[in-house]
Amino acid sequence: MPINIEYRGPADLPEIIPVFPLPGALLLPRGQMPLNIFEPRYLAMVDDSFRDGHRLIGMIQPDVAHSPKDSDKSTLFRVGCVGRITQLAESGDGRYILELTGVSRFKVVEELDVLTAYRQCRVDFFAYANDFTARMGEEEVDREALLAVLADFLKANNLKVDWEGVESAPNEALVNALAMMSPYGPAEKQAMLEAPDLKTRAEILIAVTEMDLAKKRTSGDPPLQ
Repeated sequence: MPINIEYRGPADLPEIIPVFPLPGALLLPRGQMPLNIFEPRYLAMVDDSFRDGHRLIGMIQPDVAHSPKDSDKSTLFRVGCVGRITQLAESGDGRYILELTGVSRFKVVEELDVLTAYRQCRVDFFAYANDFTARMGEEEVDREALLAVLADFLKANNLKVDWEGVESAPNEALVNALAMMSPYGPAEKQAMLEAPDLKTRAEILIAVTEMDLAKKRTSGDPPLQ
């Protein structure tokens, strides 16, 4: 999706961003993520992102396994992805329906003590400078293997897909869209997020899907609903 501002590198992004912890949510550069915002603290976060002019929200997963049991604030994974609000609609019942377009991954340097109800972090984008170059490394992706495992997954779960759209999609868009839509858990999503390049992300997605299919075949689990 086209956006109204060009981010050419890490220096074009703010050092401090609001973050939205959401388990199982995977945003990747140039990917689109729909969000239904209804909690007051996150409604305020959206309002503030427009007031501040940057329209950026950092999507990050809570690390539940390493979160203290006696705290209402979960520990965050160290890597997330910032997105720009590229669509926003008001629902009429107090919610925002919006879409984020991924810009770049980031590393959390520190979480800040803030007065806002939503959380904010100081982040570093420089480790992911390659995220600003569209389609980097996509010629290294094993597209044939990716499409084969996608076909097996669809067949096993009685699902259909627009194959014409799939076959015409560039490798970056295909890998990232399938990773974002995949039904796997936070650990698998985090591994795909932190993959050093597109080829590795595709390999992780293929491996996780093959393991899932093998498990279903041996256990006799019903198809995914």
